Amino acid sequence: MTHYRNLTTEEIEFLTSRGCSAEDWAGVTVHPDIDLARIRHARFSGTVKIGCLNREFEMPGGLKKQSGINMATLHNVEIGDNCLIENVKNYIANYRIGAGSFIENVDIILVDKPSSFGNGVEVSVLNETGGREVTIHDHLSAHEAYMEAMYRHRPNIVGRLKEMAREYAASVTSATGTIGENVTIVDAGYIKNVNIGPCCQIEGAGRLKNGTIRSTEQSPVHIGYGVILDDFIIQSGCKIEDGSIMSRCFLGQNCTMGHTYSATDSLFFSNCQGENGEACSIFAGPFTVTHHKSTLLIAGIFSFMNAGSGSNQSNHMYKLGPIHQGALERGAKTTSDSYILWPARIGAFSLVMGRHVGNVDTSDMPFSYLIERQGDTYLAPAVNLKSVGTIRDAQKWPRRDARPEEGRLDHINYNLLSPFTIQKVLRGIKVLRNLRDVSGRTSDAYTYHSAKIKNSALRRGLELYDMAAVKFLGNSVIQRLLGHPMASDADLRARLTPDCPSGYGEWVDLAGLIAPKHEIDSLITDVLTGATASVDALNERFGRLHRAYYDMEWTWAYRAMLEYFDLRPDTITADDIRRIVRRWLDCVVSLDNMVYADAKKEFSLSAKTGFGADGTQFDMERDFEMVRGAFESNSFVAAVQRHIEVKTDLARRMLEALDAIPSA
Repeated sequence: MTHYRNLTTEEIEFLTSRGCSAEDWAGVTVHPDIDLARIRHARFSGTVKIGCLNREFEMPGGLKKQSGINMATLHNVEIGDNCLIENVKNYIANYRIGAGSFIENVDIILVDKPSSFGNGVEVSVLNETGGREVTIHDHLSAHEAYMEAMYRHRPNIVGRLKEMAREYAASVTSATGTIGENVTIVDAGYIKNVNIGPCCQIEGAGRLKNGTIRSTEQSPVHIGYGVILDDFIIQSGCKIEDGSIMSRCFLGQNCTMGHTYSATDSLFFSNCQGENGEACSIFAGPFTVTHHKSTLLIAGIFSFMNAGSGSNQSNHMYKLGPIHQGALERGAKTTSDSYILWPARIGAFSLVMGRHVGNVDTSDMPFSYLIERQGDTYLAPAVNLKSVGTIRDAQKWPRRDARPEEGRLDHINYNLLSPFTIQKVLRGIKVLRNLRDVSGRTSDAYTYHSAKIKNSALRRGLELYDMAAVKFLGNSVIQRLLGHPMASDADLRARLTPDCPSGYGEWVDLAGLIAPKHEIDSLITDVLTGATASVDALNERFGRLHRAYYDMEWTWAYRAMLEYFDLRPDTITADDIRRIVRRWLDCVVSLDNMVYADAKKEFSLSAKTGFGADGTQFDMERDFEMVRGAFESNSFVAAVQRHIEVKTDLARRMLEALDAIPSA
């Protein structure tokens, strides 16, 4: 441990000769091996501690600068080894600055009073007038925030979550701020009451006030020119660039904001991206993406969502103010110029096209299209199951998750088909059958929650939902059985019996985390009783639930399988499973062929319009192929073909294993 020392009389005289001064030189202590020649035109007051100054910084372009202090006023500042601090227009006050940090051409960096650095700020999501506030802190997960915002019908848990967040905020409250090791702050303006983690780069920021930047060596944060942040939390790996303005916002791990994006009272969790547009009071779960200047997201909850250009929602009917809210469940997307009048709820993995003013609710109709025709909303159930875009999205999300494995706050389930979506598929089947039976099989159209469903769309929806259910349940059965020796139907039944007692009943999506509702209820009980008493303990519980997903999934799938295929647990035979596997393979291949056909549209003659400028038909074909490639060699198309081959082989191996079981 280095023992810092006071300056000698000769050293004080030397520093004075170099334009330095101090309110009281007794308050200045230095590293024993400090080179005082690297300090010039510095003013010190309060308690100042200075490390050694031996590092040489190499700048872009090859210029080299020596660590030191030049043209700076420092008040109650502790400086780690080998820092460079120069050209501070105003002053730096009440900060610990980590080793290797580079601070140049800044206006002011200060802590003016005891601060929690953005921890404990309340963000009014979903309802601009209040009522769903989330208390942000730098350990906040999407799942905790979801419970605090959405479980207002359970005020005890909301109150306890707020109390835990306030307790955490109190634990980090200090009158001294921290700038971590190897931080770069250049050409910045006003920085007040901000904690800055290691390896953060702040270049040209306009104003940073009351916040925490949880940059890490493994996942540094970059804040660029013209950025203004007030009352904020920024998690590791984030990039905020190009004049973005955000007030009372939380940005989760690996988020990107740029091109003058603006947001107020909004939460953005892991891997969100915002550019050009505007957000107001939104809950943006993982992978919420908006890129376009004319896009407004307001008073809604989203996740795995891509907003088309000009997408808009209304939360204000000019009566009681902006009190309305809406939800796009995971994977829902909007096309260009789409509009939704809140309140509304859009089912998972659905596509919204056109303007919808009927307060629709399609939460029990996942994988659907909502289409506007002459002012009416038409619902095409399940058709997104055969869309190449849906499959491509499901494949790209895990690839784009750049967070390190360790330290992830949001526990994200990427499965397209899960108990959460399949329970809705099963409900959708019941709804469509009921509509058909009540209104008659020959009706031209049916009405469902302010939306119209054409007869042909209803029939097609039933077919596709059946395929999705069989695909999920069959895949679960095969994964459960394959590779486990079974000499009899009794062995088969024993293997099918779930090992995990959890997983039955309703499942919920807590902004990325998919889990049984009864497990969330159990977690809530533990929070209320004090068995889970801190935000870190809560995060650990979410992590355990996420890791146990597949065990719990089979518990749910087993019960769903028995009901869907009309089986009894004590009489299941190998013949029953053979029928399921054959149906599963038919559904998998059929859905893959539909996706294949949908992908082929991207290579049709109409898709080639605009190619081959000034050329013949042959030139157009050649130009298209040089830019887009040939259909047969497209990586996604090849992956679909391989998927069919892999699943066919999987079915073959499963059937061979079942054939080895003697008939009863």
